[in-house]
Amino acid sequence: MSADSNGGGNVSVPLRILLNSIQCVRDRVRDGESNESDGAFNLSNFWDTLNQAVKAVSQEATKLSLAFSKPPLPSQQDTEKLADSILKSVLTLSTVYYWLPKSVSGITLRRQVRDATVEVLEGVAQLVEVILSSPLQSLTQEQLTSTGGVWSACDQFAQLPQDNKAAVLVVLSDQIGVVKDAIEEIEQALSNAHDPFSDVLDDDQGGEEPRENQDTYWSEKDRSVIAPCQGLMKASAACIRKLSAAVKANGNFSTPENVAQLDDLADISKEISPGVDDLALCLYPPMDYSGVQNNVSKLAALLKKVLEIIRSSHVCGESQLTWVQFLDGAVDHNLQKAKDLIEQDS
Repeated sequence: MSADSNGGGNVSVPLRILLNSIQCVRDRVRDGESNESDGAFNLSNFWDTLNQAVKAVSQEATKLSLAFSKPPLPSQQDTEKLADSILKSVLTLSTVYYWLPKSVSGITLRRQVRDATVEVLEGVAQLVEVILSSPLQSLTQEQLTSTGGVWSACDQFAQLPQDNKAAVLVVLSDQIGVVKDAIEEIEQALSNAHDPFSDVLDDDQGGEEPRENQDTYWSEKDRSVIAPCQGLMKASAACIRKLSAAVKANGNFSTPENVAQLDDLADISKEISPGVDDLALCLYPPMDYSGVQNNVSKLAALLKKVLEIIRSSHVCGESQLTWVQFLDGAVDHNLQKAKDLIEQDS
């Protein structure tokens, strides 16, 4: 017996109204803009209020789950009260989120708070859906999982960065990991003597005879072209790593201009890992030299742009200028070397 099939008062009606309301709130949070504050905005007060609102949603979701965990089913009137209570907590959470003005807090921080808020709202919506469709006789595993999902989403707020500088450092840390993985994959493939696909394709080999398809092997020229491409990929990793250290040391969010610069640095850095991935993918045999040259040029141009944005931002002091200039030269050197090797004997 589910909430939908209860004969003693139709409890599914308030639950379905609640579900629809939560989904509407979630969609507005996902797509809407925050309010711009005319007066002073206190970030510390915002976090205190937001955390209280998140805690209230968690408590209300728990109450709802417990009410539908075993017979007897709540009456329609009690269900309406529960639904009203949970909707109030959801509306409060979304309202507090809207207090966060992007001009003061920063777009990067706001995105992370928005994503966490949406995750909570999606978790509550899923819980209501499960209650509507689950048998009443016992607390189902699906309902337990959904309730735990709401708790987990609410718990994430304790780990959120508290300001835009910290939010940008989270983005940079993620990017370092992705670029590092791409570099290590190419190094691993190169270390497999002659065949970069050996670990993927060996299982398909029926006997001990080597494959005859030379399209799965690198030529000597291929390997020589890969070297400056690796240099460019390593310059990408160094750029993000050094930028992260510069933000940590000099990042400032006390003025709208500095907040906007931090956002620009986060946004442009997120373009580096796809550029590195595109270059890494086109290095596998059979190597298309025009594709390699195209991706090398694109990544080099992007890195030059990143370095220029760093150079003109408040995070770049005298000590940062040294590595910005060094990496700028490294990008030029590896780009030219790759082009020369590709054009050799062509």
